[in-house]
Amino acid sequence: MPVAPENTAVDAPRHGARALLKGQQTRAVILDAALGLASHMGIEGLSIGALAEVTQMSKSGVFAHFGSREELQISVIREYHARFEEEVFFPAIREPRGLPRLRALFERWIRRVSVELDSGCIYISGAVEFDDRPGPVRDALVAMVRAWHAALERAIRMAMAEGQLRADTEPMQMLFELHGLILALHHDARFLRTPGAPDRARAGFERVLANYAGSAPAAAGAASRRRPTNPTTAPPATRPTTQPTRRQRR
Repeated sequence: MPVAPENTAVDAPRHGARALLKGQQTRAVILDAALGLASHMGIEGLSIGALAEVTQMSKSGVFAHFGSREELQISVIREYHARFEEEVFFPAIREPRGLPRLRALFERWIRRVSVELDSGCIYISGAVEFDDRPGPVRDALVAMVRAWHAALERAIRMAMAEGQLRADTEPMQMLFELHGLILALHHDARFLRTPGAPDRARAGFERVLANYAGSAPAAAGAASRRRPTNPTTAPPATRPTTQPTRRQRR
């Protein structure tokens, strides 16, 4: 039986699509391995050779997907940021505007740092590596951190708009204090191995909130929680509206 001739016009796009998909999958595998290396060795510790050894690929094969060590480092920073968004940012912004959202952002940030104690936060370790080294890698790292800070600042401003934080709150100052808590958590938990560091960070967060709390609803809610319940005392709504004057009592 004669074999039908191959329809090259139809098959060529299929072959191209399969090759593209395979290339994307290979790049994803390399990036995952690179992220693991960077978490333990730092971004500066990344090299085409080390990555080729870990992935059991040739150096030329790894190089073909990134082109240079610098591009590899930048790609790792972007991949880390994308995963950070998936674990911290996107779930938190589903919470209501204001303090619920700000709380969720900070709590998920704490959890992320706590999970990374055995490896390391690329935002924090990268800042140490590239704080005085200008260039594209530092620029990429700074852009990712600033994007995260901008999200936190928006949450703070929303809480101000909702009246849950004082109108005179300075968002950048509050953000500075919250970031400081995370840096202290990373230092004490990873370097000093101090037990209970995440809970101390949470306690610090509550103190920061109390310092900036809006005067009206937050203070009223706190007062109602502190007021002891006395069943023999009628609530204010049922008390007599007319009280004897001081002269009548005398």
